[in-house]
Amino acid sequence: MDFNLKKLTSDAGVFFTRAVQFTEEKLGSAEKTELDAHLENLIARADCTKNWTEKIFRQTEVLLQPNPSARIEEFFYEKLDKKIPSRITNGELLGQYMMDAAKDFGPGTPYGSTLITVGEYQKRLGGAEREFLQTSAINFLTPLRNFLEGDWRTISKERRLLENRRLDLDICKARVKKAKQAEAKAALWSEEVDKAEQELRVAQTEFDRQAEVTRLLLEGISSTHVNHLRCLHEFVEAQVTYYAQCHQYMQELQKELSSANSDTYPNSFSSNAHPSTTCPSPVSSSTLPGAAPPGLITSGPNSTREPAGPLKIQDVQPPATGHRKAKVLYDYDAHDASELSLLADELITVYTVPGMDPDWLVGERGNQKGKVPVTYLELLS
Repeated sequence: MDFNLKKLTSDAGVFFTRAVQFTEEKLGSAEKTELDAHLENLIARADCTKNWTEKIFRQTEVLLQPNPSARIEEFFYEKLDKKIPSRITNGELLGQYMMDAAKDFGPGTPYGSTLITVGEYQKRLGGAEREFLQTSAINFLTPLRNFLEGDWRTISKERRLLENRRLDLDICKARVKKAKQAEAKAALWSEEVDKAEQELRVAQTEFDRQAEVTRLLLEGISSTHVNHLRCLHEFVEAQVTYYAQCHQYMQELQKELSSANSDTYPNSFSSNAHPSTTCPSPVSSSTLPGAAPPGLITSGPNSTREPAGPLKIQDVQPPATGHRKAKVLYDYDAHDASELSLLADELITVYTVPGMDPDWLVGERGNQKGKVPVTYLELLS
């Protein structure tokens, strides 16, 4: 192994001299050559671009792959220049579990057949997610990474070189100044002044050349913005396609489940008959036994229902049958005198009357009576 002691010593001397100059500039005891305003603006713009590109890149990685361990694994595969192994998505895994469970429960049972249907659509959703992740990684993440690991590293290298050239220039300026002061005191022309001025001219030339190289690279940031803008459009298009596919699959699944339920349980309550304890949803009149009020105008699946006439709670006479106990799920404040306020977990008696809005029931608590929303109740048998 060749070891050039002379070059090592020279490099160490240059490094030490630059360090001294940098320290004196920070302390204010040495003059510093300032860059022109245009170059300073380009540097500030480049730093801003790098910082925000890095943040957007990292957060996009988190969005596309929330698992930190998986991100680290993908990072090592990229650094080793190896193909990242295909990884099953959560939707695909859930779909497979559902289909496997259906085999044990019985594919011919209502639950088993529904698991198969839902599982197939979960796998479709997982496939759509996989395609979205791949497209986004290629069209959006890769260009950002290429900028950070390619263009920006080149810019940073040239900027460091420019800073070194500036330090060398200021060192030469300081030497010329000291040589001229010594010359003035000695009242004679010395070779030191000639040498210092020659070094200054060389340093100025190298500094100007490096400033031009750095300026050209920094001006290329504008084209980087244009490229990233195009990639951003492609990322949004990938999101639109992905969410549109998800919406389409879920609509198809909903139709299949509705059709299967109507064929299997033609007289059963609708899927909204038992409101969730966490998120109430509107329920139709079919959720209540014997609640098929006359006087409703229907026309198709999305038709509106209109009561046959005005209803006054005080004049309602409860029918001989149809009374049910109901547990209140949430607090409810009456909006007018025709409604009954509710407290969570209390038990009341409810029933329906002809011509009443299907989303409401008549509730009774002792001598109190009023309309109550169905979505706030759990009907008890």
